[in-house]
Amino acid sequence: MLFRGRQPAASVWRRFRSDADEFTVVEADGYIEIRVAANAERAVDLLNALAEQMPPAVDVYIGDVRARNAWRGTDVGLPDVRESISRLKVPLAAYGGVELAIYTTDDQLTLAPDLTLYVYARSDRWIYVLQSFGLIESRTPSRDSYELSRDELGEAPELAEALVSMADRLGLRAVGAVTPATA
Repeated sequence: MLFRGRQPAASVWRRFRSDADEFTVVEADGYIEIRVAANAERAVDLLNALAEQMPPAVDVYIGDVRARNAWRGTDVGLPDVRESISRLKVPLAAYGGVELAIYTTDDQLTLAPDLTLYVYARSDRWIYVLQSFGLIESRTPSRDSYELSRDELGEAPELAEALVSMADRLGLRAVGAVTPATA
């Protein structure tokens, strides 16, 4: 047997995309929305790397689609947030199903439950930051967006435990049940 143990139920589209990571930019209503197309591990890495460009204290939101739990915190230390994301990288990239947002009044980095990375900002500075990471700007999205229902995600007990631990470590408060469109 080639694989041993319980393997995460990861779809091929989440794990293996083309080598060229790219992003698309949409401007509307005084802000810029950037959608980053990268494989699962790269999306989590990019979230953590881009977070380094944020101020020293940020607001954080975590939504677990499987367990329908959500946590929120304000003025959380950025080094603690980045360390927590580093600890969460492996189960998060393997299982998905978590919305993770780091934001201020001007900028927001969001990893969607389908492991797509979004940047919302009032300025275009993130375009240049993404280009410095080797991503290519695309005029039109070349990849389809996928929506997963809560039932399609499968079990991920180690991720659920890691999320609770992360929320405790960062001092986030529970904000009730998460009900995203994909749940």
